[in-house]
Amino acid sequence: MPESAGTRLSPFAELLRRAIRQRGATLERLADHLRGQGTPVSLATLSYWQSGRSQPERAVSLAALRNVERYLGLRGGELAGLLDAPRPRGRLAHRTPTAEPMSKMWPDARSRHRALDGLGPRDETRLTRLSIVSRVEIGPDRAERRQWTRHILRAEEDGVSSIVLLFWADAQPPPILVPTRNLSVVALNRDEDSGLAAAELQFPRPLARHETIIVEYEIEQVGTVPATNHERRTRMPTRELLIEVRFDPAALPARCEQFSEIGDRHLVRPLTWDDSYTVHALGLDLGAGAFGIRWEW
Repeated sequence: MPESAGTRLSPFAELLRRAIRQRGATLERLADHLRGQGTPVSLATLSYWQSGRSQPERAVSLAALRNVERYLGLRGGELAGLLDAPRPRGRLAHRTPTAEPMSKMWPDARSRHRALDGLGPRDETRLTRLSIVSRVEIGPDRAERRQWTRHILRAEEDGVSSIVLLFWADAQPPPILVPTRNLSVVALNRDEDSGLAAAELQFPRPLARHETIIVEYEIEQVGTVPATNHERRTRMPTRELLIEVRFDPAALPARCEQFSEIGDRHLVRPLTWDDSYTVHALGLDLGAGAFGIRWEW
């Protein structure tokens, strides 16, 4: 199980412990409630969660966490939004990477908490990611100019009305988020320390259970810093993830590769561009982790 760093409680453990105390609950009563909801969690595991010794990571634990939030009177996703990235398991957990490290790592829990503060429900299990397509354009100055993204989502319960998006906005000036299909911006936050931004994007109407929706948005960049990768990180399973990066013919990279860090599997594959100077990476049935394309100039 992932160990907490130092003696200070993580934001997740802090909130869980405080919510249990304010509810006047005990771990025994919480365990009984979860058992009755069909998402049992042992007393020992609950104790580890509130002490920071471990956190929910597997799908069954994340489903139980949703019932924990409801029992404790928290908003959907309030605890889940504070979870740290799953740590690699098995023999690859301590390996020395052979490739260069990614320029953007999974944001830490405190940065996410500050960026997400005040936004609506963040329970990721309420929406299934059936398909994500992301297209990136790199200009002749090697900087990212535009990113277009399309999601096909399916509601897993009645009344789902929004999605929360996390993205980096540490460039100067910050990028501009533009909803283009079936979305409107409800709120937009930015954590000044890390440059992490969070946006609550609302659907035209609440979805019914098992209803699907196609949403699209763009992120426009106006900076001049050379880009070196595009990646997507997620905690929830994704059926299909397609990433395309189009380079200006006046500025082609020296080397380009696809990478993925899903659970304990770390894979790298070289890529070559097609006649439109575009490379692409396709991931199917991805679990929690990172998937993307990186390049060298």
